[in-house]
Amino acid sequence: MMSKHSIDSRNQFAMVTVDDLVPQDHLVRKIDQAISFEFIYPIVESTYSTLGRPSIDPVILVKLVFIQYLFGIRSMRQTIKEIDTDLAYRWFLGFDFTEKIPHFSTFGKNYARCFRETTLFEEIFAYILEQAVKAGFVTEEHLYMDSTHIKANANKHKFNKILTHIEAKAYQKELEKEINEQRIKERKSPF
Repeated sequence: MMSKHSIDSRNQFAMVTVDDLVPQDHLVRKIDQAISFEFIYPIVESTYSTLGRPSIDPVILVKLVFIQYLFGIRSMRQTIKEIDTDLAYRWFLGFDFTEKIPHFSTFGKNYARCFRETTLFEEIFAYILEQAVKAGFVTEEHLYMDSTHIKANANKHKFNKILTHIEAKAYQKELEKEINEQRIKERKSPF
């Protein structure tokens, strides 16, 4: 017998949390347990002013990029669109159901203010990649440099450290390229 599911249940209220809806074995939960992002705050503290409006949390900025990198999302704009609807990504960032995800241009401005013309992003991202490799989330065999696949050699620890810095620098260039393309579309000068 054929049955028809009612779509009325979409509008029903339920007492659930974002945490309830993210599977216990989801990759973002494993990453959250294995990698602490707290080390970022003291590193970037000097790039923030005590005056003015509150900006995006620097850990959120880095986690946005990490989500894009880890899940192979093609652009930061697309990453932000996916985070808007993906509960696991929201959970990883610490956002609830209704909290507004930062707009791409807001991300670009905050990224530029904190990381442009410094090696901070490269250092932070390389450290996170090293931790991800140690935890088994990323393998040396899957690190890329300028879109070219690189196979790890015999001295894995030294090679791993070099690769994560190369990867971080290459990823930073891609991010800045995307931000500059958006700035040009908005008739602003590129960085």
